[in-house]
Amino acid sequence: MAGVKKSSSELGRMSAQEYASTSRSSVILVVDSVRSLHNVGSMFRTADAFDVEAIWLCGISATPPNKEIHKTALGAELNVKWRYFERCTDALKELEKEGYRIYCVEQTVDSVMVGDFEVDTDAKYALVVGNEVDGVSDEVVEMCMGAIEIPQSGTKHSLNVSVAAAVVLWRFYEAFRKRG
Repeated sequence: MAGVKKSSSELGRMSAQEYASTSRSSVILVVDSVRSLHNVGSMFRTADAFDVEAIWLCGISATPPNKEIHKTALGAELNVKWRYFERCTDALKELEKEGYRIYCVEQTVDSVMVGDFEVDTDAKYALVVGNEVDGVSDEVVEMCMGAIEIPQSGTKHSLNVSVAAAVVLWRFYEAFRKRG
């Protein structure tokens, strides 16, 4: 039996001010040309839940403030730091200069399955997710140190971009939480 659902007070939620004063994991989510405002909002909400340092929005990805992003983010877009870049390659060049290890969430011939990826909790990471139809562009894939893939069964072999981001971010959140 699963038991009784926790009340809101039992969840131990922080206020926006408390959240702003806590440290984040060293992970930046790079969102490249994601069309759906609901997907962008969902990624803000996931970033809030999994202590992501920031979201960098690129290309055609919409930015806050936006009513449709807010509808899915439920206010997380107000707490998670974000930046916008017209070109994802410019964002990645800056992240590389700042010492981030850049990986895309994509299916490539050399990708590592998410469960096999060894997270170095002393390192800083940037994780790139791409467009709902085309995924991460070839140009961006080439700039990454590697690719992280989510193993799948079924006939589609793809997940919604916000779901894929959540799966991979969970892996990093879990590793950073174990570090303490």
